[in-house]
Amino acid sequence: MSASHVCPNCGSVGMSVFYELEGVPVHSVLLLPTWQEALNYPQGDIALGFCRACGFIANVAFDPSLHEYSSRYEATQAFSPTFSAFAHRLARRLIDQYDLHGKDIIEIGCGQGEFLTLLCELGGNRGVGFDPAYIRERSESPAQDRITFIKDFYSERYADYQSDFVCCKMTLEHIQHTADFVSTVQRLLRNQSHAIVFFQVPDVRRVLREVAFWDIYYEHCSYFSLGSLARLFRHCGFEVMNLARGYDSQYLMIEARPGNGKDGALLEQEDDLEELAREVACFSENYPPKLDAWRRDLQRMRQTGRRAVIWGAGSKGVAFLTTLHIEDEIEYAVDINPYKHGTYMAGTGQEIVGPEFLKEYRPDVVIVMNPIYCQEIQRDLNRMGVTAELVPV
Repeated sequence: MSASHVCPNCGSVGMSVFYELEGVPVHSVLLLPTWQEALNYPQGDIALGFCRACGFIANVAFDPSLHEYSSRYEATQAFSPTFSAFAHRLARRLIDQYDLHGKDIIEIGCGQGEFLTLLCELGGNRGVGFDPAYIRERSESPAQDRITFIKDFYSERYADYQSDFVCCKMTLEHIQHTADFVSTVQRLLRNQSHAIVFFQVPDVRRVLREVAFWDIYYEHCSYFSLGSLARLFRHCGFEVMNLARGYDSQYLMIEARPGNGKDGALLEQEDDLEELAREVACFSENYPPKLDAWRRDLQRMRQTGRRAVIWGAGSKGVAFLTTLHIEDEIEYAVDINPYKHGTYMAGTGQEIVGPEFLKEYRPDVVIVMNPIYCQEIQRDLNRMGVTAELVPV
């Protein structure tokens, strides 16, 4: 593939492609009501390019026109007690650290509004959430009269909305033209120099180190380290105030405020270019044997008559199944989100079932798509009297 790709973060030319995958579903969490629709869902290609100038990683084969962000997009994690506890702790920290009491808050890519609602409930704040996938019927809160949801992408057309705090969680990785987007946010805050912005994205360095191919999927066209995230915000005119990891080091978090991009000393975590280059090289070398090892394990389970399911029917599950081309080896995907039950996994067609289904199905192996949920899953299995080996990816 051509090495002339321009980095969407810093504008440098020459991103080098180190991982390619053809024919993957362009959506992983869209509700697909039939097996046939799931198998025939539109596909796209992945070609991850690495920018040696700023450390950004992007799918240079990405085509945003293939996406459908609508009410069929079901990405909430709020049904998990583990995730809900994390969200509550994060909301409380941000409220305490930035005195978010009686303030105006904007959330970009708010999903079903759970986190924005938390910020408004715990801090007595007023909120505006933007997301084309928002479903009004799923919002219930004592703070509901202080929260407005707009079923649209955030853009300059909403420049009149003032804010003290701008939140954007797990959205920037879905955006192709990252510098354009962050610059837009900066421009909209140019008369609100007091405002704080908080962004949260997945950590690509964990993906590289763990050779976590299940964390690479079409919706995520942009991949960040702490350094590349900070360099993006500085390039777009923000002063970077804090960088951190969270959720068992799966997420990166940045807190910044409007500035000139040169304000404030560089943080220690920003110096990661050399380590990133080494980790990209290691991933490129190690992902083929990692795929082979998983294929052998699954084939061995099938040959010995051990029945396996995956637990986690979201993007990780779709990427795991499609990258390994798994169909008959695994019949079902388990998820605690009831809105997914009775739908099918994009690309491979496994039916998505609730945990209670396992009382009858009795799997021998449960492949856990995110290790942070192992204790939660084990508790559910124990409650149902299901004995199975947990195998985290």
